[in-house]
Amino acid sequence: MFDIERELKNLPGKPGVYIMKNEGDDIIYVGKAVNIKKRVRQYFLPSVRDPKTRALVKNIASFEYIVTDNELEALILECNLIKVHTPRYNVMLKDDKTYPFLKITVNETFPRVLITRKHVKDKGLYFGPFTGGSREMLDVIGKIWPVRKCSKKLNGGVKGSLCLNFYIGRCLGPCSGRVKADEYAKSVDDVIRFLSGRDAEIIKNMEAEMNAAAERTAFETAAELRDKINILKKLREKQKIERAPGDDKDILAFAQSSDEALVQAFFVRDGKMTGRERIMMSGVDSLSPQSIMAEFIKRFYGETTYIPKEIIIETDTAEKDTLAAYLSGVKERNVTITCPKRGEKLKLAQLAAKNARLSLEQIDERKKREQNRTTGALEEIGDALGVSFALERIECYDVSNLQGFESVASMTVFENGKPKRGDYRKFKIKSVSTADDYASIYETITRRLTRYVNGKPEFSKLPDIMFIDGGQGQVHAAQNAMNELNIDIPACGLVKDDRHRTRGLIFNGREITLPHASEGFKLITRIQDETHRFAIEYHRKLRMKKQVRSLLDDIPGVGSVRRKALVTRFGDIEGVSAAKLEELEGVVDKKTAKAVYEHFRKEA
Repeated sequence: MFDIERELKNLPGKPGVYIMKNEGDDIIYVGKAVNIKKRVRQYFLPSVRDPKTRALVKNIASFEYIVTDNELEALILECNLIKVHTPRYNVMLKDDKTYPFLKITVNETFPRVLITRKHVKDKGLYFGPFTGGSREMLDVIGKIWPVRKCSKKLNGGVKGSLCLNFYIGRCLGPCSGRVKADEYAKSVDDVIRFLSGRDAEIIKNMEAEMNAAAERTAFETAAELRDKINILKKLREKQKIERAPGDDKDILAFAQSSDEALVQAFFVRDGKMTGRERIMMSGVDSLSPQSIMAEFIKRFYGETTYIPKEIIIETDTAEKDTLAAYLSGVKERNVTITCPKRGEKLKLAQLAAKNARLSLEQIDERKKREQNRTTGALEEIGDALGVSFALERIECYDVSNLQGFESVASMTVFENGKPKRGDYRKFKIKSVSTADDYASIYETITRRLTRYVNGKPEFSKLPDIMFIDGGQGQVHAAQNAMNELNIDIPACGLVKDDRHRTRGLIFNGREITLPHASEGFKLITRIQDETHRFAIEYHRKLRMKKQVRSLLDDIPGVGSVRRKALVTRFGDIEGVSAAKLEELEGVVDKKTAKAVYEHFRKEA
């Protein structure tokens, strides 16, 4: 039995990490503290009000702790433990990602330019990270400077086969031995200057070369240079690069809404704004603004492959010196964290904060619209039906056949107003050989609920309500099936108009209509259309199989194995009938291939 007071007494009043576990011995929270005992005791104070902390405390079954010499060691240990265990109640980044770099393998005789997400100490030259546009940048480089991107080992330019990039002018072809290393190095030097931000210098040199080529009437060369200059100028315009004080920094600011925070990050590299990113954080409702910023820095830079020299924050945190020391240790060079009070850096921080607020407002607006389309729509449907329970899970059924041929039924599932496709099911009707929708619905509901009664895992969850595509007769068939199994689930019919479009609902013997502009009506239409689509697709698939089977089974020597091989190879019956004799012989023996070939030629 978990004794809180006894556990608290045993905690040390020293710096370190505390680990909270549930009854299953799973780690549910990891924290650090200058005084472990004092910090952990705060979780159990009567004054604690926020729901997240109270939920955490309810699930704590035991504590563990690790004492460290100082707060920095505790921070490092905390970050490592969170990375390994991803505890449920720790703040997590919802947009966890690693950004790409452009790497030049300058340690090779003929360097390559490639995209990588790992920044390692391997004598390569790295540029970035890029939050977007790395592929476009690589494409621009290929158009202007034909340096190689392949991983072929050249061993100083040994002759080898040439690839497509050489023939389209995207590579000088060092693998052919036709280009010297010093000539190739000129292109690589230009790429390095371009990625280092010296594009104005490159454009100026190219313009001089273009003018010189035009003067000596080398108009083709001049046109090529003109095109390259235009590509570079367009890229500069698209990037909208802005000058910023310093040379290598990130600017961070956030906006908070309930349990989530959106962090706006600006990335400045070599004195230029190279990109920006929005990162969502969850589980922050119990944290102060200072703690939110500290938690973000720990989580984000603990995972990223690149840490800048300076991190500018709009919201100050008392932990910034400890965090800077931690990141300096990770980067193995000095990293500073500053919260500016004036000047250009403050303007950048304020700009990031403004962007964060605007972005969060847009996200909140999208969430409201999505909520109206889903849970809001469900409330409208529930009100129209006059039910007092929530329609969290809806199962909808539809039958499809062609004059009784290959009758099938579909079951789609919507949870909280959204399709849950993993729970969709298909039924091939077994007891009905005619176009009898009532009997088909009866069989489908009986089979679905029998599997629930028998404890089939995939049918273990019952819906709050069943939607049946059809009128009162289909609803009665579903209710009869439920009555025989002594299961009571409300059933509602989805009726259509003369144009086969959604008209309304049949519930408890009466038709109910919703305004066509309402979200509830739109959701009913989506459910009905999705269920119909799922049934039609299954029916079409079975018809195709039947057609293939009936046509191929008449051919001597074609059984189930050869039929499957032919359809797999040629796709469908049209593909098999159009196949040449030698193509058929590649799938089945010569005698059978000849029989198949001649069969379809006779049919024609």
